[in-house]
Amino acid sequence: MTFPFGRKHKKAGAAALLPTLPRGAGVLSCEVLDPIGMPLHGATITVTDGATRSVTVTSTTDPFGRFVTMLPSGEYAVLVTADALEPVRVTFAVAAGSRCDLGQIRLNPSPVKQLPVPGSWVFDPPHTAIRFVAQHVGMAHVHGRFTRFDGDIKIGEDMEDSYVEVSIDAASISTGNRTRDNHLRSADFLDVSSYPYMHFASEAFVHRHGAKWTVQGVLTMHGVSRSVQLDTTYLGMVNGGYEQELRCAALATAELHREDFTLNWRSMLARGIAVVGPRIKLELDLQAMFQGPDTPTPPQ
Repeated sequence: MTFPFGRKHKKAGAAALLPTLPRGAGVLSCEVLDPIGMPLHGATITVTDGATRSVTVTSTTDPFGRFVTMLPSGEYAVLVTADALEPVRVTFAVAAGSRCDLGQIRLNPSPVKQLPVPGSWVFDPPHTAIRFVAQHVGMAHVHGRFTRFDGDIKIGEDMEDSYVEVSIDAASISTGNRTRDNHLRSADFLDVSSYPYMHFASEAFVHRHGAKWTVQGVLTMHGVSRSVQLDTTYLGMVNGGYEQELRCAALATAELHREDFTLNWRSMLARGIAVVGPRIKLELDLQAMFQGPDTPTPPQ
């Protein structure tokens, strides 16, 4: 989202006037540069609420490396990423009626990340989040997450031979609103009494470039199975945690269409039920712990 900062103060060299802001909002801006100091087009900007850690804004820099958005006043963190470059994370505060300019953020070359060692890995729930963002019809975005899930990854000698499985407790959906959550669990939406679990099983790992992978697989939800594609960024492998376990991390996203899973939003609109829109963005922010050598055998 960009704004016209064309008007100037009369005083020479002064910053441009802010656009007209909604009550309680401020402006965040920054300029992203590549390793040689040139504007970086297409860098991914993810703004996270400092209190809830939920994703507030996800966008990319313009052809001049610039990013500008409006935010409610509060504490935030911004994560700047680009393929083959080292991510940068900055915390900041936005005040109502003012502009927070983070200035120039330069991304340095990222060292080649070692792929996970072959074997069995399991999700670490305290350091893993399964989130979603949906457009509420006629209103702002709805942010939510699933709080109960488990999953494991089998890494092959060749990364392309790996696979991942994830099982999600559908009743653990949480959007911060009890009435809405109960409705989402009802037969109008997830129908958790009939379909208590959502399940994803991969069918292929495809390397795109750098740290980018595509994980293709089948998602079963609401009694319906559909092919989906997880756009995945591999974040690396380290020894970490209290016991220095071997861990790996990745961030994967997918766009789901509700009607693919017989969640018919149009019929609910016709009945006067306020619902979220037809497209839902799913985000899997995972960390997994190494369990030991294993030979992966993809499910048939």
